Amino acid sequence: MLSNPAQAADHAPHLGRPCHGISTDLEDYFLTRRQFLSRVGMGVGALGLASLVPQSQLLGAPAASALALGPSPLLPKPPHFSGKAKAIIHIFAQGAPSHLDTWDPKPALSRLNGKTLPDGGIAMGSPFKFQKYGRSGLEVSDAFAKTAAHADDLAVIRSMWTDIPAHDVATVFMNTGSLRIVKPSLGSWLVYGLGTENQNLPGFIALRDGRLPVGGVTNYGSAFLPGTFQGASVNTTAANVQQMIQNIRNSYVAPKEQRRQLDFVNQLNQVHAQNLQRESALETRLESYEIAFRMQTEATDAFDITKETESTRAAYGTSQQGKQLLIARRLVERGVRVVQVWHNGWDHHQDLHEKLSAKAGEIDGPLAALFADLKQRGLLDSTLVVWGGEFGRKPNKDKNGYDNPGRDHNAKAFSVVLAGGGIKGGTVHGATDEFGAASVTDKVHVHDLHATMLHCLGLDHTKLTYRFNGRDFRLTDVAGDVVKTVLA
Repeated sequence: MLSNPAQAADHAPHLGRPCHGISTDLEDYFLTRRQFLSRVGMGVGALGLASLVPQSQLLGAPAASALALGPSPLLPKPPHFSGKAKAIIHIFAQGAPSHLDTWDPKPALSRLNGKTLPDGGIAMGSPFKFQKYGRSGLEVSDAFAKTAAHADDLAVIRSMWTDIPAHDVATVFMNTGSLRIVKPSLGSWLVYGLGTENQNLPGFIALRDGRLPVGGVTNYGSAFLPGTFQGASVNTTAANVQQMIQNIRNSYVAPKEQRRQLDFVNQLNQVHAQNLQRESALETRLESYEIAFRMQTEATDAFDITKETESTRAAYGTSQQGKQLLIARRLVERGVRVVQVWHNGWDHHQDLHEKLSAKAGEIDGPLAALFADLKQRGLLDSTLVVWGGEFGRKPNKDKNGYDNPGRDHNAKAFSVVLAGGGIKGGTVHGATDEFGAASVTDKVHVHDLHATMLHCLGLDHTKLTYRFNGRDFRLTDVAGDVVKTVLA
């Protein structure tokens, strides 16, 4: 989370008077316990010890590398190879949308509607009609009729599968690649590997409604990566920028004085780093102060969609998702590396046609507008857009006995849609069985999807590692293969 620069300003005066450099006198105010004992409390014993132990260890002096705090970890870094995408917009359809009613047509299931399937369930044909779109003839249901107009820009992976069909576990898994221990999110790995182009905004921003997502902040957290790489969560249901990003303005301290106070706090941290080991939590907090300070002007502009033309706002529509996708375009346009858009409510165990129609209606028009807008601005080729949920749905009626049933959870099959930078449009990869119950051809696991997404941005998933607790970790654990058929 971002911290208010006013917090640093409020605390800095109590630490001492602002100065323009670190002096020996200032350092003397910050003796460690080891230093204090060695200087005044150990007498002749300390002198004897001094003949045996290097003075640097007695005084707690750091290695030379710790004397300077170094450049910002958010500065742009070169990729492993030339990736076609520079940024990513990840639209997470949380709740597990039915692939059978959106991107994976199953005429055999419709023919058996109401009859018993081999697994004992009652077949439920899709209430949605599928049509072919574009030169590629990509089949899409009428739930996404507007997005389907961009069929030749889309790649649909129809053979996705995951490990566990439980929302909280599968959601976190799709975002972090981990089923058990807390690990860094996809967005955090990307910012860790590439930095970000705009130093006045966070490198990773998660746009959500007023609720926390299933699985909580772990979905966009940095875990054992430095906290600088975690996602900044923004509530887009707020009426204006000041409410979306609370305390974005400091009403009490002028920017010039804020700058002096932040510089002073950083100087104190340098003294701390010289006398003790560098403390990642403290440096993360100071980095958040810096970003929050710089965001006072940049964020106000980036999140203010009223600055768009009336025709652009009309194209995205008035739904919450339209607002989110328009903000997402404005953020990647300004150099933000990762934008995640949370679209909750896809858990349809009953009233499938009514509820899925409504939910798809919230995103279909805005998503089509996003593709058109990115293309018109020359940004689609450098922006990877991904839509999908945490798992899929079964071909049979939900077993809870609803009068107007939906579908139950299915970890063995679901679809993900990709477009933009690095993606070959008009492509279908893989297939499920004739009823859509399980992926059977060219299966793609979550780790494979993550490897492919990293590849589009120029990162080799096997080389993007971070050493923690004595071993090297990566987003894809010890698995993952790039899905080459969807690459341009």
